[in-house]
Amino acid sequence: MRCCLVVFLAVLALAGCSTTTSREGLPPLETVPHVDLLRYVGTWFEIASFPQRWQQGCVATRARYALGGDGDIAVVNLCRDGALDGPERIASGVARVVDEKSNAKLEVSFLWPFWGDYWIIDLDPAYRWAVVGHPSRDFLWILSRSPQLDPAVYDGILARLREQKYDLTRLQKTAQE
Repeated sequence: MRCCLVVFLAVLALAGCSTTTSREGLPPLETVPHVDLLRYVGTWFEIASFPQRWQQGCVATRARYALGGDGDIAVVNLCRDGALDGPERIASGVARVVDEKSNAKLEVSFLWPFWGDYWIIDLDPAYRWAVVGHPSRDFLWILSRSPQLDPAVYDGILARLREQKYDLTRLQKTAQE
């Protein structure tokens, strides 16, 4: 009985935290048609994001992805706490593909059994930059292979995000070295 209660409370908590695009009247979020995971893995620098509680105080944020032997992707998020020379904070997790046709819809977990959507919604053909979002549009990360992104490229990304009905008033640039 106690096990069932714990499961019920976990499901209830997750349902209460979820946001649906239908409730907000937004069209479904579109992902890119295909992601080559071998090209996607590696290091990405966060150029801008919607601030999240767990990233409070982070600068010089970056993510490292590596393919695992079981098809999952090892995820290591790193940032400097408070300043570019501040102490490094590290969070390790795992991602898994949930749409094998496109590889653009993934889920990521930093604390089992909780998983969050990680959708690749814009991607440079040469894999120099990527945009990761969430169907609710409550989460957004603009990533680059280098710590800086050309302003014209950044402006183009913002224009496409507006087309996807993202409210960019929350978007904050990330200080990078």
